[in-house]
Amino acid sequence: MTHYYEDFRSGQVFLSQARTITEADVVTFAGWSWDTNPVHTDAETARHGRFGDRIAHGLLGLSVAMGLASRLGVFECCSIALLGIDGWRFQRPLMLGDTVRCRVEILDTRLTSKGDAGILRRRFTLLNQRDEEVQEGEIPLLVSLRPGG
Repeated sequence: MTHYYEDFRSGQVFLSQARTITEADVVTFAGWSWDTNPVHTDAETARHGRFGDRIAHGLLGLSVAMGLASRLGVFECCSIALLGIDGWRFQRPLMLGDTVRCRVEILDTRLTSKGDAGILRRRFTLLNQRDEEVQEGEIPLLVSLRPGG
């Protein structure tokens, strides 16, 4: 089903499929971001660090949350543009081997000042396999109105 601005309401919640964070994810992210901090890339150093093991990059978690939300299939047809990332918080470490899901809640909907598109204020929460909040924040989205509506 194709969704448009008119199909969203405050309080709606969408929960994505799950995805496991792998060694390949972390190595690839470190390679293309150039973030080779030992907490992500050096197993021996990380073993003696605060978390007792390597952790995934925080921005890898954000990227995975965005990807999981896109797999929901409810925003893709109406999406015009992301409007920002507000108050994104890293609640706990994202560990290699964690299996995560993304919960997307519609906080608010409103028309743009021109009235030719809508804005969805959305809260994203990345949850691990124990349903613990790993990351969360708001990612507002500019969306299309229903054609002819």
